[in-house]
Amino acid sequence: MIKVAIMGFGTIGSGVAEVLDINKKSIAARVGDEVELKYVLDLRDFEGDPIQEKIVHDYKVIAEDPEVAIVVETMGGVEPAYTFVKTMLEAGKHVTTSNKALVAAKGAELIALAKEKNVNFMFEASVGGGIPIIRPLNSCLTADEIEEITGIVNGTTNYMMTEMTEKGADFNEVLKDAQAKGYAEKDPTADVEGYDACRKIAILTSLVCGQQVDFEDIHTEGITKITPTDIKYAQVMGRAIKLLATSKKGPKGYTAIVAPFLLPASHPLYAVNGVFNAIFVHGNVLGDAMFYGSGAGKLPTASAVVADVVEMAKNLDKNIPIEWSSKKLELADYREWENRFFIRTTADKVAVERVFGTVTYVQAEGVTGELGFVTEKISESDCEKKEAELGNVLQKIRVA
Repeated sequence: MIKVAIMGFGTIGSGVAEVLDINKKSIAARVGDEVELKYVLDLRDFEGDPIQEKIVHDYKVIAEDPEVAIVVETMGGVEPAYTFVKTMLEAGKHVTTSNKALVAAKGAELIALAKEKNVNFMFEASVGGGIPIIRPLNSCLTADEIEEITGIVNGTTNYMMTEMTEKGADFNEVLKDAQAKGYAEKDPTADVEGYDACRKIAILTSLVCGQQVDFEDIHTEGITKITPTDIKYAQVMGRAIKLLATSKKGPKGYTAIVAPFLLPASHPLYAVNGVFNAIFVHGNVLGDAMFYGSGAGKLPTASAVVADVVEMAKNLDKNIPIEWSSKKLELADYREWENRFFIRTTADKVAVERVFGTVTYVQAEGVTGELGFVTEKISESDCEKKEAELGNVLQKIRVA
């Protein structure tokens, strides 16, 4: 029998316990042995709940118990999760986590420590919730040179953009709705400002290039400035506004950015709505591939965590290599990246064409006192200069 411990009994931790119980027989069949939950680490007690008999308040109880082979970390944040996970690995225990903040900040170090101790550090659930993406990148797609990863990787913002598009509501309305339905946190900053998506694309880029990508180096914009007027223009253009996290390989190396984009109906991510996530991958041999599914939620995320538990249970005496060194990857300057841009301004056509040259104007019904136009393909830095020269810019959104 293989003993497991969970650190953190919140939404995801309780989901992991539930999946281990619901699918006990099928998990045992896949592993070739029973997998049993022995401990749950939490600051709280759960009187009246059967889980109470497994509750411990000191992480060292888990670390010092030789029976525990696999530890699940679902606490969130970098500390104390980092200290606890490091202690578990040093004690020779396999660890899986759903914690993208921990993986983005300490992934390379913890992978190296796991290798040294001949155990595994896995993190399938840290990106895309229940969508399998980490393992495919680390195994199935290793024959490819991945040239692009672009994803809708935050369910909260995708739900909000879908509601704004379908109902014409403004940002504050849909945020309150998302919070009421449990899709958005009381403090939604990490989601709506793009920080959550930024950490996820940093993890994916690190895996693809095999080096540490610091999320602080990735240019990040959220959806807080998107308005119903922007949605009207998008609909006239036959496009949808989506918050994308994207990483591309160019002549000068990898470039990454998180920002709203206007997607055409032909784009594979155009029809990804609600709380669903999707990740588009382009390889030099594979071509295009899409990974789609529930990007958040208790059981979808727990499913991905337990998939790691099963993989580790099948490889208790073996480290499965993950190529991700602590050597920092210097990202290419995103300002050299070329895009078309949709711009709204109160300037007149003479000024627009003097600064931007050839543009395509867009007229949205009921919108007056401004111009909307799409530029030719220009670099980010050129667009910034032209914006400053034009002045009176109300909005700028990249056009995919």
